[in-house]
Amino acid sequence: MVEAGRIVSLWRYPVKSMAGERIAAASIGTLGLHADRTWAVRDLEHDCTTGAKKLPGLLWCTARYAQTPPADAGPGNAPEVIVGLPDGREFSSSDPGVHRALSEYVDSDVELRPLPAISDRHEYRAPMATKSDLRTIFGLADDEPLPDLSMFPVRKLAEITRYATPVGSYVDAYPVHILTTQSLASMAAVAPDSDFDVRRFRPTILVEATSTAEHPASEHPEWDWCGGVLHGPHADLAPLIPTIRCVMPSHEQPELKQDREITRTIAAHSRRCLGAYGTVAKPGRIAQGDVLQLEPPQRAAAETGAVKVKRALMRAVSAAIPSGGRN
Repeated sequence: MVEAGRIVSLWRYPVKSMAGERIAAASIGTLGLHADRTWAVRDLEHDCTTGAKKLPGLLWCTARYAQTPPADAGPGNAPEVIVGLPDGREFSSSDPGVHRALSEYVDSDVELRPLPAISDRHEYRAPMATKSDLRTIFGLADDEPLPDLSMFPVRKLAEITRYATPVGSYVDAYPVHILTTQSLASMAAVAPDSDFDVRRFRPTILVEATSTAEHPASEHPEWDWCGGVLHGPHADLAPLIPTIRCVMPSHEQPELKQDREITRTIAAHSRRCLGAYGTVAKPGRIAQGDVLQLEPPQRAAAETGAVKVKRALMRAVSAAIPSGGRN
């Protein structure tokens, strides 16, 4: 094993798409960081979980737990959360008025909803996204091609097509999102007028990759870790695939202006990806300052027949997605 880097910050998001909170340490398990995203906003018109991709004003809301989340916080047991609106008003998740306040703020009929029990699979379902929906999510014009999603395993693609979020979680795709300071710096270098602040990208952990004269870190070290295992002092993480980015990082939020160049730069210089999605290989506890050791991935020598078949399948799936109308 080799030293991969050091955790410089750790982030938890009590409510999906609302401002995150930086924490010093937390337990982490198969569903991700403890008490991460135990609440979300539900679109009542479409009867599904929604977020800042469609309601960017949510990024201006704050969220904090009323008390330290208990050990059993999770699906079916969401701790009380305090939601703050930009005008300074705060509402407890136990206050029925929170739904009207949020609806008026985002100008849409919504409710604040706790993370459902895993057995309530119907609560995680969502209408099938149209091509128009995908263009809105990724900030694409009508004449721009849809992004290549073939990096996702077929089973994961089936899951995120059928459900608004993975069953048992309010994350978009995977329980862990790893980002490095080097990736942020590499994007800032090609777009010096843009602010690649970590808060735009909502990672679980921000890592400063180890770099030496003999072994300098790459522009995107977390991609080099995909397929391997990051061993921490008390928990292990398994980076899997690069994180494909939607339009959300370009939205305005406190202290960060709207900047479409963020999305355009990542698309042009980083294959529309920044960071890495992953899972938890060994549950335990992670903390700011933890040094991570990399068990390197085993790289395939060339693209396999299975990958070629998968890409053909993805093209067929893309062709079958309904066009929908522009929102």
